Amino acid sequence: MNQTPAAALQILQSVFGYHAFRDPQGEVIDTLMAGRDALVIMPTGGGKSLCYQVPALALPGTAIVVSPLIALMQDQVAALRQAGVAAAFLNSTQTAEQARAVQAQVRAGTIKLLYVAPERLLLPATQSLLQAVRISLVAIDEAHCVSQWGHDFRPEYIRLGELALLFPGVPRMALTATADETTRTEIIHRLALNDPCRFISGFDRPNIYYAIEQSHGSIGAREQLLRFIQGSHAGDAGIVYCLSRKKVEEIAEWLSAQGLTALPYHAGLPAALRERTLRRFLDEDAVIVVATIAFGMGIDKPDVRFVAHLNLPKSIEAYYQETGRAGRDGGPADAWMRFGLGDVIMLRQMMSESMADEAIKRIEQHKLDAMLGFTESTQCRRQTLLGYFGEERAEPCGHCDNCINPPHTWDATIPAQQALSCVHRTGQRFGVSYLIDVLRGKVDTRIRQLGHDQLGLFGLGASLSITTWRGIYRQLIARGYLLVQGEHGALALAESCRPLLQGRHTLWLRTEPTAKDRPVRPARSRVQFAHPDDQALWEALRAWRKNLASQHGVPPFTIFHDATLLDLIDARPRSLAELAQISGIGAHKRDAYGVAVLAVLAPFTHSAQGQNQPGHRQDRQSEHIKKTPVPTARSETVEQTHILFKSGMHIDAIVQHRGLTPTTVYTHLAELITQGALTLREVVELPEAEIARIQTLMHAQTEPGTKPLFEALGGQYSYDVLRCFQAARHLKTPSKGE
Repeated sequence: MNQTPAAALQILQSVFGYHAFRDPQGEVIDTLMAGRDALVIMPTGGGKSLCYQVPALALPGTAIVVSPLIALMQDQVAALRQAGVAAAFLNSTQTAEQARAVQAQVRAGTIKLLYVAPERLLLPATQSLLQAVRISLVAIDEAHCVSQWGHDFRPEYIRLGELALLFPGVPRMALTATADETTRTEIIHRLALNDPCRFISGFDRPNIYYAIEQSHGSIGAREQLLRFIQGSHAGDAGIVYCLSRKKVEEIAEWLSAQGLTALPYHAGLPAALRERTLRRFLDEDAVIVVATIAFGMGIDKPDVRFVAHLNLPKSIEAYYQETGRAGRDGGPADAWMRFGLGDVIMLRQMMSESMADEAIKRIEQHKLDAMLGFTESTQCRRQTLLGYFGEERAEPCGHCDNCINPPHTWDATIPAQQALSCVHRTGQRFGVSYLIDVLRGKVDTRIRQLGHDQLGLFGLGASLSITTWRGIYRQLIARGYLLVQGEHGALALAESCRPLLQGRHTLWLRTEPTAKDRPVRPARSRVQFAHPDDQALWEALRAWRKNLASQHGVPPFTIFHDATLLDLIDARPRSLAELAQISGIGAHKRDAYGVAVLAVLAPFTHSAQGQNQPGHRQDRQSEHIKKTPVPTARSETVEQTHILFKSGMHIDAIVQHRGLTPTTVYTHLAELITQGALTLREVVELPEAEIARIQTLMHAQTEPGTKPLFEALGGQYSYDVLRCFQAARHLKTPSKGE
């Protein structure tokens, strides 16, 4: 990363307003600028787009960015234009006149990044246009869409291998957040990448909390969903995935009736309505989209706080891709799923009735087995998820339902044998409900007519509840001991059940939780501040940003991300030069919005000066340090930083691992110092003489805030480090009896 050409680093700083590349962005950029192909696997929110945007600006010519979604093109182009970059797209939303204008700019060489859908790129007219100009690089986003085995397969991606012949010698890169080893190999082969450098930066999203609930007879799916949203995400933006269009509309309507802003989205709705739903989701707060899998890929909204599934995805890849749309900003987020026996039966049934060839069916079966195994696992969710992608995690994460509330298991060998025997003795032609009625000895006309009340196992399972039996059958199906056949979901024995039936294997299953066993997770607090002045400034900045975004017709986050607003509150810049030091503010945004931002900040800067008289200084400084995008009390995201730091991980590594900004991580560490959980010397790693010098100057300060100390030290130490010193100065010490 340190070898990255100076031009690329200068572009990162001046255009995008970031001070340094994350790993492995610098190496990817080096590779492209050296003319080599690359395969980049990077988690959502990890900074994939900069890997091609920066070299596109550094290299002569126009970069082609292949994107499967119009919404993604529009948002990325809008964000680039906000940063002063000459970017454009060609897609079906444009009039003929608009398309001609873009084509003229491309011919003139004034467009640096051109976004285009694969089907548009493959048109002879488009190819003729692009072959007549200098192309700097080709970036193929969402490259997993090329995989026939994948959950997002798009036939038009198959032909993108032709780009190697259309643009010989032009470096090409494939990017995605989701690809196992088989898919990576297929991407390289089908896109005809030439000996590409592979960059796999890991699949972990440590800010996401994974939780899976089984359906409960006394609580319906929508009630479970509502309890989750109201208990953990009131006022937050989120996505709810359903399998069918009908269910999408029913859930959206019902959530709306409960007072939530819930909008349906599926391929059967009019295009104009889908577009309005997407714009509201991107532009407004607290909008919940209830959708089929037609929604989500490429959605750039950074502050999605939860993704919920009311049906099982068909594969772990699909689950990872969909849940990855939560928490792109690095803030706390939830991946919550509710499923039941019906989901397992339906997916097994769909698999058995698939008309695909045997090779594809075997791969689909493997993926479904892995998904079902993930849902029923009693181990750490994150370990299981990462293990699927070939990434090892030594210790449980402490940030999933199985870690926080370890599931109970029980020796279900005998009941499982009874369940299997019931399937066999009733002729392998009945569904779960009928089998449970036989096992529990239900007096039923149909059972009597078929003579199943005369079976030796009739009533043998009366001591177990219907919920328990449904859980047994669900887990037997999930583990492959039972097959699902026919349109009515009849169960049949699989060969793998023989050792269990014969008593050669024992079987431990998850205990089915009751409603009272499912604790509601604490609410995911939105940004909170210890001082009302900070809260008022936060609201003022957000209002200014929203108004400006409306004027420009772009989502608010393309102006400034929340992280940038928080840095503004923390640093309180008073000049354009100081403003340029804020992460996320490049030269164009400084020039375009700098005066207006400083005008918003000015009244609060002055009021802060007035409040920070000697008598109030300690309170104000201590409170200001505790300003953070999580509650003042120790939150899960702060605790996650604490755990990583105490495990020996360096601050830069935590930044990369968690996908947070350095300022956010240092804010966590400052809070931990204030609480006495860490010491100053553990965090700053400076010689004693330097620590003493900084502390002496800090105690001699007559002006409040971090800036005077920063200037007194000649800018030698960052604001982040100095806030840790101030945190140590105001360390909370427990009183007697605490």
